[in-house]
Amino acid sequence: MNTIDLTPLYRSSIGFDRFGSLLDSALRSEQSTSYPPYNIEVIGENEYAITLALAGFDDSDIDIQTEKGVLTVKGKKEVKQEGTKFLHQGIANRSFERKFNLADYVEVKTASLEKGLLTISLIKEIPEAMKPKKIEINSSNVSDKLLEEKAA
Repeated sequence: MNTIDLTPLYRSSIGFDRFGSLLDSALRSEQSTSYPPYNIEVIGENEYAITLALAGFDDSDIDIQTEKGVLTVKGKKEVKQEGTKFLHQGIANRSFERKFNLADYVEVKTASLEKGLLTISLIKEIPEAMKPKKIEINSSNVSDKLLEEKAA
């Protein structure tokens, strides 16, 4: 497996130390299994949806959790094969675990399971304190104060 040297990025950027491990993790996970299939959609400027195809899974078979910026979706299907003989079994009823790295301030809004598709709605809500704000320059007040101090 190839690794990517991010040294040039670190020379001119602050606070991106997590980026390297995130990139390595993404490259490693691409080589793993692709079950279950999923889509990631951009719904709006700060809204996203992840849709996983989970044929045969019920609400009680699925566990969704977020911890430290990672969304984990697990499925555990109880295998019921009493008296069942398959000529071909193409529908996967196996357990799975799928992880998604979430950017800062991305939170899970809702999750719903309908017609075999699990849809997880996400929203990015930047706190008011983190949003850009305009800083006014008060240069005239500073020069007025300096003149007052010199006159006194």
